[in-house]
Amino acid sequence: MSFVSKLSCSKCGKEYNLDEKVCICANKDDGRLDVFYDYQEIADQLTRSELTARPSTVWKYREFLPVQDYTKIVTLDEGGTPLCRSLNLADAFRMRSLYLKDETRNPTGSYKDRSMTVGVSKAIEFGAKTVVTASSGNAAASLAALSAKAGLDCYAFVLEAAGKGKIAQLLLYGARVVKAKGLERGEDPAVKLLKEAIDHYDWYPCPGMGPFNPYQVEGTKTIAYEVVEQLDWKVPDWIVIPVGSGCLLTGVWKGFKDFQELGYIDKLPRIAGIQSSGNAPLVRAFKQNKRPSEIEIWEHPNTIASGISDPFPWDGDAALVAIRETNGVAEDVSDERILEAEKLLASKEGIFAEPTGVAALAGLEKLLEEGVIDATDKAVVLVTGSGLKDPEIVNRLFKEPPAIEPSFKELEKILQAL
Repeated sequence: MSFVSKLSCSKCGKEYNLDEKVCICANKDDGRLDVFYDYQEIADQLTRSELTARPSTVWKYREFLPVQDYTKIVTLDEGGTPLCRSLNLADAFRMRSLYLKDETRNPTGSYKDRSMTVGVSKAIEFGAKTVVTASSGNAAASLAALSAKAGLDCYAFVLEAAGKGKIAQLLLYGARVVKAKGLERGEDPAVKLLKEAIDHYDWYPCPGMGPFNPYQVEGTKTIAYEVVEQLDWKVPDWIVIPVGSGCLLTGVWKGFKDFQELGYIDKLPRIAGIQSSGNAPLVRAFKQNKRPSEIEIWEHPNTIASGISDPFPWDGDAALVAIRETNGVAEDVSDERILEAEKLLASKEGIFAEPTGVAALAGLEKLLEEGVIDATDKAVVLVTGSGLKDPEIVNRLFKEPPAIEPSFKELEKILQAL
């Protein structure tokens, strides 16, 4: 059964029910079909203690997800990722309480697995045979893996600069991959191809952006649920989130609001949305006090954090509302800060993350320096993707390790040099 009460377009307000099997508003206004739930029905069916007793995966929270037939669920056991108490980084930042939500532990190495298990499960409910996505790489890899398990054909339009690790995943999962040129011209060429494909073919769209698939957004809510449970039903002062399309931030915000509606928590955390300085349309809109409808495309994206290189944040309208509603902040960080954060996270906490995956950590450090986040605040930072997704970036940071003959004399020489 489903506890969804309706879907409503964020732009025109047109409403749908779940049985209509829609992904995109009929008015084609690029509005996201926001999903609404009957919280009283959920409360009548589910107690907090029952929820706590379930195995820790995304589908532990099935009542909060837009599924109707649980037998159609396609999963690789996503979710249940650790919330790591950081001692070494907290000490380096002189913070009292810092936690890292390590999403690199998901099956394909990123938080996108949470989105795509919901998206693909809905594709099966729809009776779809072919799915298609536009992605910088992580969402496509997740979709391809779950499509492989479900027996669906998968087409992936990725940015030309997508990392080799991500492309390798896609090809191995059996996806048909097309690289799209033109990001530097101030457009998202992968999204352009996606629109063309769904206009001409009967394919089920499932990118990591709400206006093209409202169901996958709901999967990211489970991060918020887990954080609350892992903090013993408490809420952190801050949650720091990287922003590309804005889908992740939107979903996490919705997750905290779900638990607040049910009385599981009594407040929302302040949300910090972090973008790269080379691609910061949401940050610009926040700092210029723009309305959600006034967010403008970033004309020339240029960042090593390919996962947040979306020139237009498709879910930025909701993300901007979320930041303001929680008295949060949007900030950008340089590529240099991102690379330094990548090294810090690995060397201090043993977590290997890609540049996109550590953007939030770089943002935390900057916000601490600026006094926006206080050292006494309890903060949760989302680490969103594995460093194995983009190893060529890491290779730029270090010299090639030396090769020597296997003798003690050679070893002594090289140890002195090292």
